[in-house]
Amino acid sequence: MRAVQVIKYDNAPRLVDVPEPKILHPLDVVVRIGGAGVCRTDLHIIEGQWEQKSGVTLPYVLGHENAGWVHEVGSAVSDIAVGDPVILHPLVTCGLCRACRDGDDVHCARASFPGIDSDGGYAELLRTNARSVVKLDPSLQPADVAALADAGLTAYHAARKAAAALSPGDRVVVIGAGGLGHIGVQVLRALTPAEIIVVDRSAEALRLAGELGADHTVRADGSEVSAVLDLTGGSGAEAVIDFVGEGGAIEAGVAMLRRAGSYYVVGYGGVLNVSTIDIISTEINFIGNLVGSYSDLVELMVLATRGKVTLHTSAYPLAEFHQALDDLHHGKVRGRAILIP
Repeated sequence: MRAVQVIKYDNAPRLVDVPEPKILHPLDVVVRIGGAGVCRTDLHIIEGQWEQKSGVTLPYVLGHENAGWVHEVGSAVSDIAVGDPVILHPLVTCGLCRACRDGDDVHCARASFPGIDSDGGYAELLRTNARSVVKLDPSLQPADVAALADAGLTAYHAARKAAAALSPGDRVVVIGAGGLGHIGVQVLRALTPAEIIVVDRSAEALRLAGELGADHTVRADGSEVSAVLDLTGGSGAEAVIDFVGEGGAIEAGVAMLRRAGSYYVVGYGGVLNVSTIDIISTEINFIGNLVGSYSDLVELMVLATRGKVTLHTSAYPLAEFHQALDDLHHGKVRGRAILIP
């Protein structure tokens, strides 16, 4: 089958022929990929930033946002059948460790992460297990929702945490309305009555955020902190969800936060540098967010089925993966890029 492999770090990936994945265990599921999301993490992987963290042996196949149709199932799989449309939770989990039994399977002690530390979905077929498979409503097409498997799930995980602590009359600032942020805005609109303020450098991204339910949009041009403080009566927002995490976003975001507010970190790349006395004197909270749980993905698919969350996507044939990666790198992708085998 065709697959896009990282052969050597800091070098362009290659489209190659590799053996098809086979059923190895009773709970294995092989999925025919209908769409694979192209993520900025993939750019970081190619650059070698994940080499030490993932420990993956090269060459291997990229792609950690995947959806498609069931192609083959192991002997113990009973809840899905060949041909079913599915989206895949990005982790392959054991189901037996404490984290899995607590429903916090994103922290599974024995998880693998296709596309990060094992072969992913920039390919025609992908092996996962039954614990990772969420059956799609017939109204949803795999290519249309594939990026919800990671980008959408991460955005949902953070926005759901924030929504649980927000009340009518509260304000939440979303920093970054790109591939993750535009999903986060929709999740917040669906889950909370709080006033949503979106901050971004891009006028186009802010227009999209307004279309998706933002109450206010603010251009990140150096005046964003004062603009947000004006919108919040000078006190700042009860919550800030930072989908950028670098390039001045952290400093600006902390300055937008009210006393006893919560800062949800999603984007990464920068350094959080806040005096401890400022943290304790204002009782602000910093909350990290990784990808969400299997249950989070099920809930997100309910919102997608109801039309509460939609993805803005640009589709590329698998053979044009170079163009998709290049467009993402240069900021030309509106929403998410999707590879279709």
